[in-house]
Formats: sequence, structure tokens, C-alpha cells
Amino acid sequence: MKNSQSHIRTSTCERREGRSSWHRSSSPEGRYDEQERSLSPPQRNHSHHNKYDLERYTDRNEDTGEREQERSGKGRLRDSDGSKSRRSPPSPNRSQEKMAPPRSADSTEPPAKKKKKDDLDPILTRTGGAYIPPAKLRMMQQQITDKSSLAYQRMSWEALKKSINGLINKVNVSNIANIIHELLQENVVRGRGQLSRSVLQAQSASPIFTHVYAAVVAIINSKFPNIGELILRRLILNFRKGYRRNDKTLCLTASKFIAHLMNQNVAHEVLALEMLTLLLERPTDDSVEVAVGFLKECGLKLTQVTPRGVNAIFDRLRNVLHESEIDKRVQYMIEVMFAVRKDGFKDHLIIPEGLDLVEEDEQFTHMLPLEDEYNAEDVLNVFKMDPNFLENEEKYKVLKKEILDEGGSDSENDEAAGSSDEDSDDEEDEQGQKVTIRDETEINLVSFRRTIYLAIQSSLDFEECAHKLLKMEFPDSQTKELCNMILDCCAQQRTYEKFFGLLAGRFCMLKKEYMESFEDIFKDQYDTIHRLETNKLRNVAKMFAHLLYTDSIPWSVLECIILSEETTTSSSRIFVKIFCQELCEYMGLAKLNTRLKDETLQPFFEGLLPRDSPRNTRFAINFFTSIGLGGLTDELREHLKNAPKMIMTPKQDVESSDSSSDSDNSDSDGSSSSSDSSSNSDSKSNSDASKGKRNRYQRKKKSKESHKASSRKQASKRKEPEKKERRQHRSSSHSRRKSGKSKRHSDYGLHPKMSHCSSLLSR
Repeated sequence: MKNSQSHIRTSTCERREGRSSWHRSSSPEGRYDEQERSLSPPQRNHSHHNKYDLERYTDRNEDTGEREQERSGKGRLRDSDGSKSRRSPPSPNRSQEKMAPPRSADSTEPPAKKKKKDDLDPILTRTGGAYIPPAKLRMMQQQITDKSSLAYQRMSWEALKKSINGLINKVNVSNIANIIHELLQENVVRGRGQLSRSVLQAQSASPIFTHVYAAVVAIINSKFPNIGELILRRLILNFRKGYRRNDKTLCLTASKFIAHLMNQNVAHEVLALEMLTLLLERPTDDSVEVAVGFLKECGLKLTQVTPRGVNAIFDRLRNVLHESEIDKRVQYMIEVMFAVRKDGFKDHLIIPEGLDLVEEDEQFTHMLPLEDEYNAEDVLNVFKMDPNFLENEEKYKVLKKEILDEGGSDSENDEAAGSSDEDSDDEEDEQGQKVTIRDETEINLVSFRRTIYLAIQSSLDFEECAHKLLKMEFPDSQTKELCNMILDCCAQQRTYEKFFGLLAGRFCMLKKEYMESFEDIFKDQYDTIHRLETNKLRNVAKMFAHLLYTDSIPWSVLECIILSEETTTSSSRIFVKIFCQELCEYMGLAKLNTRLKDETLQPFFEGLLPRDSPRNTRFAINFFTSIGLGGLTDELREHLKNAPKMIMTPKQDVESSDSSSDSDNSDSDGSSSSSDSSSNSDSKSNSDASKGKRNRYQRKKKSKESHKASSRKQASKRKEPEKKERRQHRSSSHSRRKSGKSKRHSDYGLHPKMSHCSSLLSR
């Protein structure tokens, strides 16, 4: 038993060693040699007969193993990324080694060598192969002497494709001009297929920039109409493909691009109407959504070009909405579409700002119907060897020079004109006086106002603020601007703060220039008081009232206020009301009244307390009484009472002067007649004419007086019956009163006491 157990152990150990050596050997030949050493001689002879079969099988298996390794390379990489590594399946070489018989010992032939895989140019592969740096690629191109060879053309094609794709991906509103300039540097005629593909891919990836890509296509279409037509054909095919496959995303992107191309006059409006008719012919939720999105983008353009067609489309949308066979969400989209149309598509402009880069005369519009058969020309996306490569490159260089020189010549002309203007200006400056440059942008003024505002807001009290502002040492020309800024800061507050009145008063006390500036500002503010809101108006009025109360500015500023119905507005009346009420609160009604009665200031108060006409005086009295300051109008009331007497006295003076002049004239006439009795006939005729005029005037006077008397008589005749009735009524009432008194007296006489009194009275 022990011998048998030991034999089993040794056999198992040998097997383990054989297996380990099997795994250690890397090549099939090494494994076969190890197996042959471990076999007995008869077994070796048996394996010698199958030697040639094994060689043929290994050669064939090497090729198949390499192919399978290439195929399973991606799978192995994916498996290596997982959390648990899986064992790779056994190769067919290993299985064949197990199945194949061992070789004989006397075989001395060398093992078969592996066949090397043919080296392939990475540039000639379908996807471009491995990444080649641009510097190395240029060096490879320089090393190629034959410029028309396949390798050089393939390298230039790859460079062209990468350049076009990179430029299209970088374009936006701000750099579109530079991108177009760089894009035309490349041979877009050769790469028109790749250009179309890049534009469509970029637009489908970011539809929000569709207007930018449409502007790029519009510029290229103005120079190369065949490229614009190719892009439009591919868009139509994409829309039809998405419509057939019920692909809403593809339909949305394609229709949006077509709408913007129509806005840029690249596509005709008939194509848009055909698309809308197709989408709304058998309406579904997706088709109506695509139609609404398409109509938002190009609705304003269609309204201007074909209003009848747009009306028909909206009528169809209204019918779809009333039928209510679609989802609520889509119904709401249709209602929003009608609201957008009502607003005039104000949020959906035809061409956004900064993208109207092509003149209408230079644009080429393509008339491509929706239902025609088109060729997408996908062959243009792939590299194809050009036998006339060098000739075509030279032709495009000439064409590129013509296109780019047009824009360059304009800019050069502008630069030349600008330089000539500068030269002429320099010559004029040298000959004449110095030219003063004015800053119309007012950058310095804005910064100055900002500094003042920050200083005011960061101060605790008015003294600190005044100290900060005086420490700035600004020029004298900015004095009025400082006063304006103080007033503006005061007006911006929600309620009036005494801080600003004290600050303005402090500056007025420091220099006379500040006081004069605030006087001018008061007049300007009163003239433009209608521009201020009520809150700002109240703050401004209270601040100027504080300045007048503290005598920081003279009371002569009130001469600009003329209080009458014609010269005031609602804003100015509110300003005067708040201004006077604030003064009354500061000073009191008595002191304010005495100040307004000051004889030295009366010329400045003629507008505030008018006495020029009774109407204006009455208006001022009513105004001050309504605001609770009727005590200021005592003199105005007396003036209004005495106004008729004052008007009559000048008339009496005038009449007396006229009568005295008439008597003087009569005396002078008598003296003149006695002295000038021997005057000529001309003087007599003149006196006769003057007498005739007087007689006519007197006649007119008499006729007027007679007319008035006749009218009075007629009125009195009309009123006579009424007067008679009144007299009769009065007489009847008087008689009744007398009868009543007689009865009372008789009653009193009957009474003993009253009879005694009557007797006493008779005595």
C-alpha cells in the first residue's frame, strides 16, 4: 500500500511539473519539445508520423489567431475596464497542441516563422488613422516631391477637413467676419461636401445658434451659390427623412435651419408654405409642434412677403384648435402662436442684430420645391483622387484673391481716406490755431459724480461730508456739478433728510460761488419741475425751504415764481405749496408774513403775491387759503377790496382833465376867433369839418340814449301789471293788519285795566 501511495504521489507531482512547464512555455514549439521529452520512445515514434500534419496546422492557426486577436481586441479592452477580470478564452493553438500527437526525437527541422503583417499607411485608412501632429504632417508633406500624388492629396484633404470643421465649430456672432475670412482661405470648392456636412452637424448639435450658421451659409452662398444649393438640398432631404420616420428632433432642426435660410433670402418662401401645408394636412401632436416652431422663426418674413399664405396657415391652425383632437399641450402652443402673431413677432426678428451681412442685391435665392427628387451628393464627403489637382488649386487661388481683395480694397480705401483726413487735419493745425479736444463721452463727469456719491453715502454727518468733499480739491468748473449732485442725492431719498439741507447750507456759507450755483439750480428746477416725480419734488422743495430759512440763499430767487392760472402747472403748484408750508413750519406764520411784507423785497414777491390784475390776485388768495396759509393774503384782500375805487379815481381824474381841457379849448377858440378874424377859407373849412364830427358823435350819443330809454319804457310797461298785483296784495295785507289792530284795541278797551291805561294815556 505504501509503495502504491508513493507511486501515485510521484505521478501527480510529475503531472504538476508538466503542467507548470506547459504554462511556462510561450510558443507552441517549446510546448511540443517539453511534451516529447516527457513521453516514452514508442510514443515518440508514434508522434513522428504526425509531424507534418502539426506543422501545416500551426501555420494555418497562426493566421487565424492573429485575425481573432484583432477582432477581440476591443472586447478585451472593455473587459479589462470592469470590476472583475475575466479569463480570456483558450486560443485554438493551445487546443490544437492538446489534440496533436507529439513529434519524434530525431526531428531537427527549425520551427516555422510567423508571417509579418503588411505595414499600412495610417493616412490611407478610412478614419485617418492615428493622430499626426500638424508640424509632423507639414514635414511629411514637404518631403513628398510629387504634389499630385495620392499621398499628398490625401494629406491635404485631411488638413482641409480638419480646418473646415474647426472653423465651423468656432463661429459666433462676434467673430463671424474673421471666421468667414479664414474659411475662404481654404479650398471650399473642393471641400464643399465636407463644409455642408460640418454645418449641418454643428446646427443639429446646437440649434440655438442656427441664426449664426444661417448667416455663414448666406455669405458663402453669395460667393458660391452651388454650395448654398447643396446645403439646402440636404436640409430638404433631412426634413423629408424625419417626416417619413416620425423623427420629431430631425424635423425640428431641419425646419428651423430652413426657416433661417429663408429669412436670409437663401431659400424661397414657397418652400416654407409647402412645408407648413404638409405638416398641417394630417395634423398630429408632433407635426403641429414642428409647424408652430417653424412658423415662429419665419412668420414675420412670411407676413411681409406672402400675407395671404400666412392667413391661410393661421386659419388652418384655428381649425385644428377648434377640432380639439390634439393634446392640451399642443393646443396651448397654438394659442401662444396666435399671441405671438398679435404682438407682431417682436421676439422673433427676421435677422438678428449683427448678422445682416449680405446685401439683398448680392444674395442668390434658390427655388427648390419640397417634392422634387434631389441628390445629396454624399460622394463629396469622401476623399477622391483628383487628376487635375494642381490646376484646380491654382484656379481657386485666383478666385480667392478676387473674393478677398474686394473686402480688402474697401478697408484699404477707408484707411487711405482716414489717413488723408488726418494729414489734412495736421496741416490745418500747423497753419491755424490749436484744436481743442472735447470729451463727449463724459467719462470724467461720471467718475466725478460717482466719487461725490460715495463720499456722501459714507459720511456720518454733514460736517464730515463737507470736509471730505473739500479735501478732493476739484476744479472751479465742477462747482455747479457738485451742487447738482447734492440735490440729486437728496431727491433720491424716500423721505427728506435734513442732512442734505445742512450740507448745502454749509457750502453756501463757505463760498459765494456755491450760493450762486444754488440760485441758478433753484430757477432751473422750478422751470423743469414737471419732470420730477412727486417724491423727488417734495424733497427738492423742502431742501430749498431750508436754504431760504437759514438765509443760505437770498430771497430774491422767488422772483421766478409767478402765481397765476396761466403760468402754473399742477407740478409747480404742488412745489409752491410744499415750499411755503415748509417755510411756515420753520419760521412761523407771523415771521413769514413780516418777511413777505418787507419793502426791500417787494419787487421779488410781485409774482408770488400778484397785484397786477384782480383775477390773478383772486387766484393767489384762493391758492394760499386752500393750503392753509390764508394769513399771508391780508394785504391782497384789502387790495382786492380797494381795487374798484382805485380804478374809478383814475377815471374821474381823466374826466376832470378832459373838462378843463374843453374849457381851455373854448377860451382859446374865443381868443383865436377875435384875434384871427381875418383868417383864410381853409381854416374855416377845417373848423366846419371838426364841428361836423362833433355833431355826429352827439347824434350817435342821443340815439343810443333814446334807444335805452325806449327799452326801459317797454320793460316798465311789461312790469306794470305785475306791479299792480303786488300793490293790491300789499294793500289787502295792510288792511288786514289794521283790522286786526282795531279788534285788539277794542278788546283792550273792554278790559278794566286796559281802559284805565287808555284813559291815562288820553290825559
